[in-house]
Amino acid sequence: MPISTSQDCKLNFYTNPQSRGQIARWMLEEVGAEYRQEILEYGEDMKSEEFLKINPMGKVPTIVHNGKVVTECAAICAYLADAFSEVGLAPSLDNRAEYYRWLFFSAGPLEAAIVNRSLGVDVKDGQERMVGYGNYKLVLDVLSEQLLNSPYVVGEKFTAADVYVGSHVLWGLQFGSMEQRPGFEEYAARLVERPAFKAAKKLDDQLIADKEG
Repeated sequence: MPISTSQDCKLNFYTNPQSRGQIARWMLEEVGAEYRQEILEYGEDMKSEEFLKINPMGKVPTIVHNGKVVTECAAICAYLADAFSEVGLAPSLDNRAEYYRWLFFSAGPLEAAIVNRSLGVDVKDGQERMVGYGNYKLVLDVLSEQLLNSPYVVGEKFTAADVYVGSHVLWGLQFGSMEQRPGFEEYAARLVERPAFKAAKKLDDQLIADKEG
């Protein structure tokens, strides 16, 4: 869907192309939403009084849809799947156990394990119960086993959970923050062929190029 320039657009998307906003943009493209983008720079823009009224954390991505504010990438993916339910990116209510499980597994254990490892935070013996995810190896092994059992994270059909989980896998493999496990590369290869992924990446890559140029 085209990016709107109308001030009356019902969905505003606050982002920076070099941020987790790439996840939210991919999801927006998947649901085909018309949205108005607001590009915020790190520092003054994100910490402005105006934006802090919308997101007190002063971070992107953030969406405002019909006056409702949604932050946090996993929440944005789940919200958009429900708000644009006709696209079919969320399972029916009585089939959402795995969908919720893997969305929150990735928002909790997976991201925490990756970030801690990238920052050089070592979980020592006896501390695994405190950090929630146990240890980095366990998290990646569990995700690998799931991706070996089905083409997408909750089965045969692509869902909003794949936007979020898949973004972690794609970035982790690209930047080396995730060690290779069976099933990761095959999963990533399926995701990058999606038209919505390609459209979102093209938009963010162009914004980055314009900034650097």
